[in-house]
Amino acid sequence: MPFSLTSAQMADLALLAIPVVIAALLVIIWRRSRARVRLTWAVLDGSNIMHWRDNTPDLGPVREVLRQLDARGYRACVIFDANAGYLLFGRFAGEADFGSRLGIPRKQVMVVPKGTQADPYILSAARDLDALVVTNDRYRDWAESYPEIRREGHLVKGGYRDGALWLALPRIAPRRADTTSRRAS
Repeated sequence: MPFSLTSAQMADLALLAIPVVIAALLVIIWRRSRARVRLTWAVLDGSNIMHWRDNTPDLGPVREVLRQLDARGYRACVIFDANAGYLLFGRFAGEADFGSRLGIPRKQVMVVPKGTQADPYILSAARDLDALVVTNDRYRDWAESYPEIRREGHLVKGGYRDGALWLALPRIAPRRADTTSRRAS
């Protein structure tokens, strides 16, 4: 006996199918929007970068790196050695001080405790964020604990040539689709 539906049954089926299709479309849209806002992070070795221009401590290079990364779709955090404030300002400077001077939220800055190396903090943050590291340090002493530093593009070198900042960023595009500023508080 062939299967057939009456027009009343077809109407009932349509009433059930429409919400299911709408729900499926919403799930697809939601998943795509979540994929678009996934960030590509960069962890900046602030104490290294601040010496890039003329080997003299200066926040200018750090600001410039932040601007370039932002323009290329990266979100960045900066980690400094405890003595960075003394080198730059003649006194201790904490996260709030550096954040305001760099124009980024305090939560995106870290000053490591006195007497500790910033290297493991930088490398751990990069691991946790699946981030690249902007520095000219090679972290050779940390290669066993952080083998990802050997991966091409994980450590990003930079500096100044003829007065202009250059960064050896990997050719892959960041994983963020929108181009709005990511440095709002």
